[in-house]
Amino acid sequence: MAERLKFALFGNIYQAKKSASVKQLISLLAARDAELYIDTDFYTYLSQELHFDVCPTGLISDSDFQADIAVSMGGDGTFLAAASRVGNKDIPILGINMGRLGFLADVSPEEINECIDDIYNHTYKIDERSVIEVKYEGPELSGYPYALNEVAVLKRDNSSMISIRVEVNGEFLATYQADGLIINTPTGSTGYALSVGGPIIVPQSGTFCITPVASHSLNARPITLRDQVELTLSVESRNHNFLVAIDGRSEACTEATRLILRRAPYNIKVLQRKNHSFYSTLREKLMWGTDPREESC
Repeated sequence: MAERLKFALFGNIYQAKKSASVKQLISLLAARDAELYIDTDFYTYLSQELHFDVCPTGLISDSDFQADIAVSMGGDGTFLAAASRVGNKDIPILGINMGRLGFLADVSPEEINECIDDIYNHTYKIDERSVIEVKYEGPELSGYPYALNEVAVLKRDNSSMISIRVEVNGEFLATYQADGLIINTPTGSTGYALSVGGPIIVPQSGTFCITPVASHSLNARPITLRDQVELTLSVESRNHNFLVAIDGRSEACTEATRLILRRAPYNIKVLQRKNHSFYSTLREKLMWGTDPREESC
């Protein structure tokens, strides 16, 4: 008797031109008699905006769900949002890239059919990614306090630079005078941190990286630390407030808030095809090691 799997589907609601891939996935899962649970907002988009005739097993309105596989259809932003819903459920996430670059969502629409075959044939691999947990000393903030990519402390609007004091396991490291500071996992090293000069870090390296944003000191450079440490951040600002962005979800804080960052007690599982690797993604997505002079010869 064929295995009956349970899928949770999350998707980007701003990519109507790529709806054929969503139809293909739903059709493939229906042919396998899979249980399909769809995020409520995505279901509303599919049924009311795209007029899909979709009959899911159920809808997902919050984080109270279970599945064998979670599927994210969109870019890395959609994947991060799905990861925040999956949390510590230990559910592997398959990222189908409907965006542009896609490091986390690295399965192309052309691979959907083969990828579903891989899942049912158990010929795939699971890549475990570390997560940052954020705790607050002072006024509590709302929202999901875990980051798969990064935690960024940033100045607000057009205010002047902020001062960010960083302690590592209670020992003073430095006070950064900058527009902000990024603390990222290896997964986040190819995101925001990369755009401000941070290093690319191989997954499973067991590290955090601290990277200043527009530092006002030329000797402030990115630094990597073992992810077993606890980081404490205290911020001073001329207008007495700042922003905390956790995987892009930002919230205003006051100077009375101190941030404590440590590795979360769970990992996010990324489902990948066996022919995909971090290094091949670097070559394909970032043209890593490509010499443009060779192409012009």
